[in-house]
Amino acid sequence: MTTSAKHSWTHAGHGLPESQDANPSTMAIATGLQLPSGFSAVADDPELGPSIAMSLARVEKVLREAIANSDPLADATSRHLVEAGGKRIRPLLVLLAAHLGDASRREVVQAAVVVELTHLATLYHDDVMDSAPFRRGAPTAHEVWGNTVAILTGDLIFARASILVSELGGRALEIQARTFERLCLGQLHETVGPREDEDPVEHYLSVVADKTASLVAASGQLGAIFGGAPEELQDVMLEYGEKVGVAFQLADDVIDVTGLKQVSGKSPGTDLREGVPTLPVLLLRKAAADGDASAAAVLTLVDGDLSGDEALAEAVAALREHPVTAESWVVAREWSADAIAALAPLPEGMVKAALTSFAEAVVSRDV
Repeated sequence: MTTSAKHSWTHAGHGLPESQDANPSTMAIATGLQLPSGFSAVADDPELGPSIAMSLARVEKVLREAIANSDPLADATSRHLVEAGGKRIRPLLVLLAAHLGDASRREVVQAAVVVELTHLATLYHDDVMDSAPFRRGAPTAHEVWGNTVAILTGDLIFARASILVSELGGRALEIQARTFERLCLGQLHETVGPREDEDPVEHYLSVVADKTASLVAASGQLGAIFGGAPEELQDVMLEYGEKVGVAFQLADDVIDVTGLKQVSGKSPGTDLREGVPTLPVLLLRKAAADGDASAAAVLTLVDGDLSGDEALAEAVAALREHPVTAESWVVAREWSADAIAALAPLPEGMVKAALTSFAEAVVSRDV
């Protein structure tokens, strides 16, 4: 086992490369990268675009090195989701926030890898909890190797993230620990459901804030911190990330009943079939409880046996056409607007414009 700060992996893994300077492999990754369409303004900018692309390529390179393992099974399971792709939204937010200061600092890329590793680890656990058969178009890890291996793989990736974040210092470690706590509490609260005296929609929004927004917020905050941005701008990125993260998840809820598989990567009605609470269904239950006959009729379909594709398609279509779906979009757009408003203290420029564009794209799902 190595003990230096730079190479703190066990023998099963690999440390960060000695240099993050551009090299042929990094250049090749950068050339092949395509930023999500919500970041098109960044991609088109002659200065910020190449900088973000090169930094994201470094993130991708280090990410793959960080999950590498000399144990064949651990290596295969850890690579499973990384190689399935992903938009790398959280690393992108780290890199963008870092441009509020000096984005060339080595710690910026390391922070971006930490948040993506953390995100990947949660996906292994979430898929087990939700019994999800697919993720990013590929069979989920638990479908391939079973629940135990999938959970342990998530734990292993969390461990790798912890090693990297420990090298970034005490403040980063505290942010990661508090984020991890919120991720766990969010999953726990989703699992047990609201208390009898708790409003189901408010409970759900708190779950979304913990399960999704906490890591998005940490991404913006860490980027600003390691880019050396002023304290007040670090706080802006924290608030923005929290709000845009909620908007992102609420939009994902609605997309589950709008049939946009190509946007979300999930088959329409996945959440309905798995019984995952989402905003449209919660609003539907409230409307039915308040005496809305049409809501009660749709709720009968939603609460029925959705194991068959026909029954699921009927429930999805009915929910999609009910006013609660449009109401859910309104709520998501309100969170997006609040996120944009939080950016007011940022200096005018491409970073602010890109973050604004991302918040807008989240609720049009052009991202």
